[in-house]
Amino acid sequence: MSTQQHTTAEPNYLEYDGKHNGLLGWLLSTDHKRVAILYLVSMVTFFFAGVSAGFVMRLVQLTPFHKMITAQTYNALFTFHGVVMIFLFVIPGLNAVFGNFVLPIILGAKDVQFPRLNLASWYFFIGGALIAVIALFTGNGPPDTGWSFYAPFSLKTGTNVTLGVFAAFILGFSSMLTGINFVTTIHRLRAPGMTFFKMPLFPWAVYATSWMQILATPVLAVTLLLVILERLFGIGIFDPAKGGDPVLYQHMFWIYSHPAVYIMILPAMGAISEILPTFAQRTIFGYKAIAFSSIAIAGFGSLVWAHHMFTSGMSDFGNMIFSLLTMVVAVPSAIKVFNWVATLYKGSINFQPPLLYALSFIFLFCIGGMTGVWQGALALDIHLHDTYFIVGHFHYVMFGGTGFAFFAALVYWFPKMFGRMYSNTAMYVAWFPMFIGFNMLYFTMLILGMQGMPRRYYAHLPQYHLAHVVATVGSWIMISGLLIFFGSLLHAVFRGKKAGSNPWHAVTLEWSVPSPPPVENFDEVPTVTHEPYHFAKEAGS
Repeated sequence: MSTQQHTTAEPNYLEYDGKHNGLLGWLLSTDHKRVAILYLVSMVTFFFAGVSAGFVMRLVQLTPFHKMITAQTYNALFTFHGVVMIFLFVIPGLNAVFGNFVLPIILGAKDVQFPRLNLASWYFFIGGALIAVIALFTGNGPPDTGWSFYAPFSLKTGTNVTLGVFAAFILGFSSMLTGINFVTTIHRLRAPGMTFFKMPLFPWAVYATSWMQILATPVLAVTLLLVILERLFGIGIFDPAKGGDPVLYQHMFWIYSHPAVYIMILPAMGAISEILPTFAQRTIFGYKAIAFSSIAIAGFGSLVWAHHMFTSGMSDFGNMIFSLLTMVVAVPSAIKVFNWVATLYKGSINFQPPLLYALSFIFLFCIGGMTGVWQGALALDIHLHDTYFIVGHFHYVMFGGTGFAFFAALVYWFPKMFGRMYSNTAMYVAWFPMFIGFNMLYFTMLILGMQGMPRRYYAHLPQYHLAHVVATVGSWIMISGLLIFFGSLLHAVFRGKKAGSNPWHAVTLEWSVPSPPPVENFDEVPTVTHEPYHFAKEAGS
């Protein structure tokens, strides 16, 4: 993509001693790469906290009627699981980690536009997380409302909902600051010659995501602030006993939280769009279609919030409009999948771990997407709403989609981030239990939902028991794969063999600098002369 390789004799960002060194050198650094690592370490920590809560919930379902924990404890567990996984892992997800690390380098910039604001976003993230943890151990017990904090229950429960809601409120500022930074970086810091249509597809996805973070997150902030005010001062906004409207809460919450699904998934799609041409060693098929589909997903995805509310009593006309829009938003996602598969056609396939996890993402995301279309059909949604089918669908999109794409992006950019190579064998070995266990766990939930099993029940009837056992065993298999995966990467950070600057023979700018990158990325800002994904014939040699 550029006319020359841009190397430097500077120390790399992992070893650089600036104004501060040691731990303070990380906690006070404004280097976008160090901020990305701070996000990565904290998010993986929260991820395993959420996995642990999920593990306990599945243990509870091993018996139909049990005395392992109380229903109240179960409610607190799935609230904790949901808040941690959504607000502390999948929403910041690829955007916070790989957007921070890769975006400036792939654009040919030396840092993000606002480095101090970037570090502040991580502190808001950690501050919100700490408040959430405090909410677990103070007051009259941990929040028990679920991650959506639905009114009027969130207004009536005596648990520590106010602090939990405030934690989510603070986390929203982290998301907004990240979005402002990335939009400005893309507009202002692209390398000379890099027009919007010479920009790789990962920045396109980050760009669309960042606009949603900027425009949708304030709606959630206002909604959560109203919940706090109503709990503290008894203002009748959502409580029907005081003249409020609980359906208004649903509208306000989902006006943010459905775009949040695309805040989670769009950077994942951007990462997949980088991985596939690299391991097919060919130009991506339908570059402009994929770029515009990111914008289309962001646009249409902001208009379909009420498909979460088909059973709430909306008008038939409103239901029909939102059902139609739900079908429409599937089109740009299908465009991406078609172009990804077409990219692989007649490519020189180099089957490395990043490609394996990327293909897993496509397969699992397609299941998640198709089950989402089922729920967009009004008559079918009446039966499926608030059943385990919703839980299965959601996890196919969020974990099968964002989660596996996160793993694919991590193994793709890991050599660049740490300058070390992991064991390919370990990544293949980890994939089998992760993929098999995932499908045992969540496809079984789809079946349970079609059979009529309600979600969020801490006990179940005997006719659902066999499926719950299968799902629970699947969770054990999947977790074993996760432990192998992250254990192998942790070993590689300290003991892996040195990585070259471009182990995958990729052509975007981040692979033209050493691994790990120097502090300011480039000696001089590169000049872009080629279209994106310009693979020379000798690139794969």
